[in-house]
Amino acid sequence: MSSEQAEFWDERYRGEGFAFGTAPNAFLASQARYLKPGLHALVPGDGQGRNGVWLAQRGLVVDSVDISPLGVAASKELAKARGVEVNARVGDLLTWDWPVDRYDVVAALYLHFFDSDRPQMHHAMLDALKPGGVLILEAFSIEQLEYKKVHGSGGPKIADMLYSEPKLAAVVVGKLDGFGFGIQHHAAAALRSRVPCG
Repeated sequence: MSSEQAEFWDERYRGEGFAFGTAPNAFLASQARYLKPGLHALVPGDGQGRNGVWLAQRGLVVDSVDISPLGVAASKELAKARGVEVNARVGDLLTWDWPVDRYDVVAALYLHFFDSDRPQMHHAMLDALKPGGVLILEAFSIEQLEYKKVHGSGGPKIADMLYSEPKLAAVVVGKLDGFGFGIQHHAAAALRSRVPCG
């Protein structure tokens, strides 16, 4: 595990309250039609658990992985407070033993990697899906660098960690059915089903 990354996020999550609140990511919530009770979901990089817990409240079976021990502890506490179960564990996604063909949904929300690591991570997300499963992804696009100068919003400060259509398409073409990519102001979002086998 990258101790530097773990320390960075532990510091972000230290103290009272939830750094990003407890409501789910708005793009994830807008995809509710894909999120049916009983489906098995993975939320990599779920931080303090707001998205995984929301999915569990909808009746999904949820696994989450985050590099921050404090984030995972908060996720478990939030799940307990909401009366649901989330299998939240500490792990470095770059070295985690990703399952294959296990999940109906993978929700990767504002999960940024360096260009050198991104293809490996996106292949792992796609391979973790069952045939016909759904990848829900939202992240900052390259336009965020200019957007944050005007609006002072967050996100990575270097282009290497930001998304673009060519970067994402290079990884997912041939793996997703009807791949779509859209710029939403300062963010990039994609959601499509993996091509079923057979």
